[in-house]
Amino acid sequence: MHLTNARYAGPLYRALNPVYARDPLSGRGAELYGGRFNAKGVAALYTALDPAGALRESNQAGSLQPTILVSYQADTGPIFDTRDTGALSKYGMSDAKLADLGWRAKMLGGQPVPTQNFSEALIEEGYAGLFTRSYAKGATADDFNIVLWRWTGDGCSLAVVDDENRLSRL
Repeated sequence: MHLTNARYAGPLYRALNPVYARDPLSGRGAELYGGRFNAKGVAALYTALDPAGALRESNQAGSLQPTILVSYQADTGPIFDTRDTGALSKYGMSDAKLADLGWRAKMLGGQPVPTQNFSEALIEEGYAGLFTRSYAKGATADDFNIVLWRWTGDGCSLAVVDDENRLSRL
């Protein structure tokens, strides 16, 4: 892991629904449906620090569905580090609130989702993303994700690793 001075530089992985595989930098699926750390209408890329983590994240409900695994090379920031409990508490957040399994039911029921509100505050403060534990089934305390809300411009770069141009053939 290469999180230093609120920046991340290194590889990231994402398991995509094949519908979005031709545009792996769009964040469109998260924008359409919302997620734990983004409200509907806010584009986001949910990435993992390892390929297995990316697969766990993308297939949390039901059986494993067709998935395209994509690798990225990232150099981005600032990234909010949720391991800093003092910084979390400034936003009224805690590990337990981050891990809340009821976030999706709240979102679908039209109720406020604390993790989405937290993320909105971070976006407004200029954070490009959030470093957090994985809460997917089967994840361990050593599995981490980075959720990105900004991945280009203003000191952020994210490049798809596709040396053989495979994604264009889908």
